[in-house]
This record gives sequence, C-alpha cells and structure tokens, in this order.
Amino acid sequence: MLQIQNLNKTYTPKVIPVKDISLTVGDREFLTLLGPSGCGKSTALRLIAGLETPTHGRIIINEEDVTHKQPGDRNIAMVFQSYALYPHMSVYENLCSGLKLKKLPLEEMKQRVAEVSQVLGLDDLMHRRPAQLSGGQRQRVAVGRALVRRPSVFLLDEPLSNLDALLRERVRADLKQLFATQNAPVVYVTHDQTEAMTLSTKVAVLNDGYVQQLGKPEDIYNKPANIFVAGFVGSPQMNLLTLPCSDRSALLGDFKIPLSETLATLPSHIVLGIRPEHIQLARPDDTHTIRGRISLVENLGMHYLVSVRVQNQRSEILTLRVLLPSDRSGNSEEINLTLPPQHTHWFDVDTGNSLH
Repeated sequence: MLQIQNLNKTYTPKVIPVKDISLTVGDREFLTLLGPSGCGKSTALRLIAGLETPTHGRIIINEEDVTHKQPGDRNIAMVFQSYALYPHMSVYENLCSGLKLKKLPLEEMKQRVAEVSQVLGLDDLMHRRPAQLSGGQRQRVAVGRALVRRPSVFLLDEPLSNLDALLRERVRADLKQLFATQNAPVVYVTHDQTEAMTLSTKVAVLNDGYVQQLGKPEDIYNKPANIFVAGFVGSPQMNLLTLPCSDRSALLGDFKIPLSETLATLPSHIVLGIRPEHIQLARPDDTHTIRGRISLVENLGMHYLVSVRVQNQRSEILTLRVLLPSDRSGNSEEINLTLPPQHTHWFDVDTGNSLH
C-alpha cells in the first residue's frame, strides 16, 4: 500500500506545485493523476519516487515511512516519458541493469528477464540496442525494466506521450492487461483523459496543486465535483453556460429549464453543465424544448458535432455544442433540442462547486 499524507512542495512563496495532497493506493489499484500541464502531477510523482524532497507531508510504503529515504531504498520502479534506456546496452542488458545493482544471483536475473520478455514479446529483440528499436518497442523495454524489479510501487510518468495515436491505443491496452496481474499499487501520470478513463481503477484530477476530485473513472465523468473537473474531463468538452434564474428555473435564451428541487436557495445566476452527447433532438411530446440555429457542423465520422446558437429577446447569444447521429445534417437551419434532467449538472457561480 502507498499512502501520501498532506504532501506539499514549495519552491518559493509563489511557486507551490503540490498543495496538501493526501491519497491512498492499495494493492492492485491503478491510480491516475490527471490534469493539465503545470497542475503538479509530475512533481507529486517525483516526490513519491524520492527525486524531490517534500516541504511538508509523509510518504508511506507498506507501513514504512520513506519520506526522507533515497530513491534506491524505496523499492519503487519508474517508467519515464523519455524511456531513459541506456543507448550502449542491449535490450537484455537494459532489463538486467537494475537487478545487477541489487546484486541478484545470475540465475534469478535470467529467470526474471525471461518471464518479462515472454510477457512483453521481447524475445526477438534481446540483442538489439535502443537505436535499433521502434518507439513502441522502446516503451515495452522501459516497462519491462520496471517489471523485472518486482517493486512495491510502480510509477509511470506519461509513458505513452511519445507514441503515435494508433500505437498509443495498442500499448494502452497492453498496459491495462499487464498491470492487472501485478500485486502492487500503480501511480500513473497523464494529461490524456482517455488514458485515465481506460486504465484506472481510481482517478485524481489535479489543478493548481490541489486534488479537485478523487474517485472511480465513471464517477469523475458522470458526477464532476466542480466546474474545472466538468470542463476538463470529456471530449467534446461539456457545455458550461452561466444562466440567470427566475421562478425556480434557469433561463437559456427565452426557454426555461426547471431547477432541481434539491437546491435549498435560488441563486440569481447558476452555471448549467451538460455534455454534448446527452443533448437530444426534441420529440413532439417533449414539454421543455430549446430552439436554436445551427451555426457550425463538424463531421466526426459516426457523429456530427453541431454548434447551435440560442438567442433571447435582448439579442444575447449562447452556443450549445451537440453530438448528433451522422444521418442528421444541415447548416443554418433551426433545430429543437431537449436537455434530459438526469444529465444536467448545476454549479455555483462563485465557488464553481457542484450544487447536486
């Protein structure tokens, strides 16, 4: 088990990349630290690895406080974005490099390397050097070097970012199967939400050094804790519109959207969130519909991403982005939409927090 307690890293009073982060990652759990560039996720990983020293907080691995231990004394294995393979060594020598430092017996080293090589399909590459390998092959060697160590914790720092889109998809599937069989916590850093959603058992969304939300991938997607999480997770991005309120309804253009009965007080303004895939074409029997004019159609293959302009009597224009089936086309035409209540999210204008 990996425990992070009130972790903080301060460089200067104005540069604090990690602010009071507390997380627990259990056996066989796959935690992804997800967030934009500069949110503190890579710094948090370096603190766990021992490559940085925390200003405050504790790092505990298997009930042992390793906060001030050297990286080599923590029994962790790290996979870097740049692979960090030794260019003058063969694949076999790269896989053995960490085991030689631990002074393992030769036969045990050979056995561990053989097991990992078979799992990762490296048998035919053992005598090649990194310069003779493709990006995907180098990535497998980097992962293999971590696996042969049999560490207490696996750390991965954006390991797929240097791969092209098709290869990234294949390696991502391989990683999911591979780490499902490992008896150790995994901490994975990425800014790619697809990787976070497909690989993880838990996701921690970071921004400005803080954990904005921690939970299962489906909860992060379906129940965002605040406006940042709602806007960051999901592609196409969630619609987030600040609307005036009146008579227990939010006003989108000249159309009223009933507010949830769970709201204790009625604010003057509220932020509506709804994902493009959840907006539906209105049916004749729908009571709450929104009429707008299509201003842009983007062909995504299976779907069209349609931008719909909604205007009120004061000539204010709001834009909704909607995913429609590919058999629905048209430009500069009017369209009637409905927003299913079960898929609408409401956020506080001032704090950005969810009001559900």
